[in-house]
Amino acid sequence: MATSRLRNLAPISALPAEDSAAASATNGTLSSSAAITTLADYEDDSSLGVGYRVPPPEIKDIVDAPPVPALSFSPLRDKILFLKRRALPPLSELARPEEKLAGVRIDGKSNCRSRMSFYTGIGIHRILPDDTLGPETEVHGFPEGAKINFVTWSPDGRHLSFSIRVNQEDGDSSKFRVWIADVETGKARPLFQSPDIHLNAVFENYVWVDDSSLLVCTIPLSRGALPKKPLVPGGPKIQSNEEKNLIQVRTFQDLLKDEYDEDLFDYYATSQLVLASLDGATKEIGPPAVYTSLDPSPDHKYVLISSIHRPYSFTVPCGRFPKKVELWKADGQLVRELCDLPLAEAIPIAFNSVRRGKRSINWRSDKPSTLYWVETQDGGDAKVEVSPRDIVYTQPAEPLEGEQPAILHKLDLRYGGISWCDDSLALVYESWYKTRKIRTWLISPGAEDVAPRILFDRSSEDVYSDPGSPMLRRTQAGTYVIARVKRENDEGRYIILNGSGATPEGNIPFLDLFDINSGKKERIWESDKEKYYESVVALMSDKEEGDLHLDQLKILTSKESKTENTQYHFVGWPDKKLVQITNFPHPYPQLGSLQKEMIRYQRKDGVQLTATLYLPPGYNPSTDGPLPCLVWSYPGEFKSKDAAGQVRGSPNEFPGIGPTSALLWLARRFAILSGPTIPIIGEGDEEANDRYVEQLVASAEAAVDEVIRRGVAHPKKIAIGGHSYGAFMTANLLAHAPHLFCCGIARSGAYNRTLTPFGFQNEDRTLWEATNTYVEMSPFMSANKIKKPILLIHGEEDNNSGTLTMQSDRFFTALKGHGALCRLVILPHESHGYTARESIMHVLWETDRWLHKYCVSSSSDAGLDHDTDTVKEKENKETTDTEKKSVATSGGGSREESDYEEVHSLPRSSLW
Repeated sequence: MATSRLRNLAPISALPAEDSAAASATNGTLSSSAAITTLADYEDDSSLGVGYRVPPPEIKDIVDAPPVPALSFSPLRDKILFLKRRALPPLSELARPEEKLAGVRIDGKSNCRSRMSFYTGIGIHRILPDDTLGPETEVHGFPEGAKINFVTWSPDGRHLSFSIRVNQEDGDSSKFRVWIADVETGKARPLFQSPDIHLNAVFENYVWVDDSSLLVCTIPLSRGALPKKPLVPGGPKIQSNEEKNLIQVRTFQDLLKDEYDEDLFDYYATSQLVLASLDGATKEIGPPAVYTSLDPSPDHKYVLISSIHRPYSFTVPCGRFPKKVELWKADGQLVRELCDLPLAEAIPIAFNSVRRGKRSINWRSDKPSTLYWVETQDGGDAKVEVSPRDIVYTQPAEPLEGEQPAILHKLDLRYGGISWCDDSLALVYESWYKTRKIRTWLISPGAEDVAPRILFDRSSEDVYSDPGSPMLRRTQAGTYVIARVKRENDEGRYIILNGSGATPEGNIPFLDLFDINSGKKERIWESDKEKYYESVVALMSDKEEGDLHLDQLKILTSKESKTENTQYHFVGWPDKKLVQITNFPHPYPQLGSLQKEMIRYQRKDGVQLTATLYLPPGYNPSTDGPLPCLVWSYPGEFKSKDAAGQVRGSPNEFPGIGPTSALLWLARRFAILSGPTIPIIGEGDEEANDRYVEQLVASAEAAVDEVIRRGVAHPKKIAIGGHSYGAFMTANLLAHAPHLFCCGIARSGAYNRTLTPFGFQNEDRTLWEATNTYVEMSPFMSANKIKKPILLIHGEEDNNSGTLTMQSDRFFTALKGHGALCRLVILPHESHGYTARESIMHVLWETDRWLHKYCVSSSSDAGLDHDTDTVKEKENKETTDTEKKSVATSGGGSREESDYEEVHSLPRSSLW
C-alpha cells in the first residue's frame, strides 16, 4: 500500500517519537490578551524581545482548532477505533530533561524517547452490515488524564494493547505500564499484576506473539541506580585513526561523547524481555540487552530478535553500532545466531551505499516460518562496479543439517524490498539513485525453472509512468500479501494496482486490475476528477483466506475537495455504492471558501514549472487589485527536464493547514504561492548543484513573473519563505535575486555548507571534491549581498543532521556584520520542527509582524529594477570570489545534513 493515503489513518502502533505538532495537545498558558489586532501594535518595538507572543485571532483560532481523531481498523475489518488527540502541547512538556545519546533523545523519567505525543482516548465502533458505524464504546478503566501510546490490536481482534503514563512528575507513574482492553466491552486493565513492571520504550516496546500473549521490553527489575558522572575525568577524550581508515560521515548530532555517555545509554536502553499472557502468567526470557526489534514468525513459533552491543562509537549514531540478529523459539529458547555485524563507521557517503553483511532480515509473509535477507556484493560501496550488486537469500527457520541458504534473486541495482504473494508470485524491487532507475521484477519463489522477468522498468522521477503498487490483503496469520483477484469465468492471474494517477491535469488516483501473465490492465475504479479528490486507503474485503472475488471487492477511500475536508467512505462492488463513515467538522470554516488553483508556467530555459496558488475567500483581482504575496517552497533535484516539469498533486485536494503553514496568511488577506517547483536539474553526468544558484533564481523569477502577470500579487510586496532546505533557498534568493522579493522568512536552515563537508541533502560529493559548488551554494558566503529584511527562526535543540542551531547563529552574525536588516529568533527546547503551543504561536506572531512590516508596508526599494540590481550583483560577485574561496578552505567541523534515507523520509507537508 505504498501509494495509499493515510492522512488520519494511524499505523497500528505508537505515535512517532517526535510527531507533528498537530498530533499533540492541551493548550499552553498564553493570555489571549496578547493578541495583535492592528498593524499599529507592530510599530511599538519596545517589547519585541519580552516573552512569548500570540498572532492575531484570525490565525490563532485556526491553529487552536481541535484535531480530528486518527482511525484504526480491526484485523477482521469489523470494527474501527477513533484515537482521540489533543491540540498543541505546552512548552512545559518539551522542557522536561532529556538525555542526548547515540543519536537518540531519551526522557529519563519515562524511559522512552523524549517529546512523544500521545492519544487522550479510544473509542470503538462496530461496522454494521449496511457499512454504517454503530454507537461508540469508550475504552475505560484506566486513570483519568492518562496519556496513551502504542495502540495495537491482538491478531484475533478481540483485545487491544496500549501503554499509559499518568503524572510525569512522579517517578513511577511517569513510566509506561502496559494495559489490555476487551474490545467488546471496552473494559481495560493492566497486563502485569505487579505495579513494579514498566515498559522500556527507548527502542522496541511490545509485540503480540499470538492471540493471548505479548513479548514485552521491560525495565530490568535488577537495574541499579543511575550512573553518576565523575566529578573529575579519568583522562582526556581521545579519538584515533592511526590505522588510516577512510571514514567519511555526514554530520550526525547527539552522539556519545565519553564512557559516561556509554554507561548512560546502556542504563536507559537495556531491556529485559518478558513473555506475558492475558491470564496473568509472566516469564522472563533471555538476558538483559539493548533489544531494538522483535518480530514473531507468521506461525507464532519463532521470534527474530535484534539487539545492539558494544563497542559503541563516538562518530556515528546507534543505528550503526554492532548489531546481532538471533532466532529464538517463542518461549525464549535460542535456536541460532543469524549474524553479528561489526561497528559500521565506514559506510561510504555515496547514495545507495549500505552496511556490509546480512541486512533486511525478515519473515516471508506467505510462509509459516521462512527467512529471507539481502547481502551486498560491492562491499556496501555504491561506487564499486559489480554484477550482481545485491543477492537475496532465503532459508527455513531451522534448516536441515548442511542445508545452505538458497539464492532467491540477483540484482544489479540496490535492493528495495519484496511484496510476497505465494510460491508462484512475488515482486522484487530495485533502484539506483544516480540514474533514478527503478525496476520491479516478477519472480516465482517456488519454481526454479521459471525465469524472473522485469515487470516495470522506469524512472522514479517520471510520475506519469507510475503503474501503482500492488494492494495487499491480510492473512489469518496477521501478515500482508499481494491480493490475488479472480473474476467470473476467467482463468487470468490478476492483482490490483493502486496508483496516484499523475497526469498533466493533476493526480487522479485509480485501481487497475492487472493481468500478471499478459500485462493487460483494466481500470476498475478511478477518482472523480471534476470536483473531488478520492484515493484508496485500504482493502476491506480480506476477511477470508484465498483469492478475492472482483464482484465482492470492498475498499476504504478518502474523499475531499478544495473546500470540503477529508471524509472516509466504504466502496463496495459490484454497484460501487459509496457509504460515508466519518463526518469530521471543517477545521477552519473561516477559510471554507478559499480559492485554489494549480498553475503552470515556464522557466526561461524551457522547463515547465507548477505551483498551487491560493487566494483569500471572496477575493476578486479585477476589483480588489493585487495582494501582498507569500511564496513558500522547497527545492528538488532532478535528472531530466521533462520529469521536473511534470505535475504533482491535485487541484481538488483539500488544503490542509498545519500549525506553521504559510496558508494561515490567507486569513490575513495574502495571496499564497505554495510549493512552486524549484527544480535543480543535472542531466546525464552533470551534477545538479553545479548550477544551483542559476536554476534557483530562474525558477523564482518565473514564479514571480506569473503571479504578477495574473494580477494577484503586488510586484513590490512579494515575500519568500521556507523551512530547512527551503530556508537555505530563501537566503540564497535574497542574496542572488533581491529584485524579486521584499523580505524573507527562513526557518531552521543551514547556511554554510563548509560545516557539512561530507555531503548534504542530495549532494554526495565532499567539500574537497566540489569546493566551488559548496562555496557558491552557501548564502553565508554571500551575507554581504543580502540587503532585504530576513527573519531567521531556529529551534535551540535542533537535532536534524546539517541544521545545527549554530548555522543560524553564525549566519545572523555575518548578516549583522554587514549591516543587514535581520532578526534571529531562537526557540528554547524546540527541535527541527516546532511543537509547543507557546513556540508555534510566537513563530506565527514573528512571521506576521515581519510580513506586515516589510511586505504589506514595503517601501519602493523592495522592488529594485531588475537590470540595475543585476549589475550590482555581478559587481559584488567579482569582488567577493577570492574571499569566498579562502573562507571555504578554513571550513570548520560541525554537524550536517542527514543520511539520504533520513532526508527523503521527510514528507514535504511536514516542512511547514
